[in-house]
Amino acid sequence: MKKHMNIKNKLSLLLALASLLLTTGCAQLVMGPPQSSLDNTMRLRAAKISPVNVGEFTPDANLPAGRDQSFALRGANSLKAPTDGSFTQYLRASLVEELKAANSFDPASTTTITGTLLDTDLDPAIGTGSAKLSARVVVSKDGEQRFAKDFTAQSTWDSSFVGAVAIPLAANNYEGLFRKFISLLLEDESFVAALK
Repeated sequence: MKKHMNIKNKLSLLLALASLLLTTGCAQLVMGPPQSSLDNTMRLRAAKISPVNVGEFTPDANLPAGRDQSFALRGANSLKAPTDGSFTQYLRASLVEELKAANSFDPASTTTITGTLLDTDLDPAIGTGSAKLSARVVVSKDGEQRFAKDFTAQSTWDSSFVGAVAIPLAANNYEGLFRKFISLLLEDESFVAALK
């Protein structure tokens, strides 16, 4: 009986160590290139806007520098953007990609969208993961401001105890948050009207 308990204890210890290794593995993940979504493309086409330009996107002065560059995801794992390691530039590139997909992008247009990344966060916590993306978006025409508003996109999901499962899922949800942010813009009638 004692020998049986010893084997059981050793087995439990091995399982615990395996779980620990899975939750604290080391990897640097890079987000995929920005992609358009069919929903956003359809919204843009339905809005019948004139082609617009996308100008400068900058991180807010109060945003800690590291917050725009990467996130630590459990242990030594991290996530960063492929756009010069900047989530701000990933947002800009995502908007350009969405506009291009709908034939609504023109770098020579006098109607320009600019932005400021106010805050962003990613937490692959055990149980429930969460992500947030906040930015101020401005539309100007011929140098005159026509629209300015702060938008926040948020997301939550079931997050596994196992890091090998939770970390890629967190990265995928964060990447999708940029498309979700742009869909918030396109649902705002004042934003769309400013582009016409």
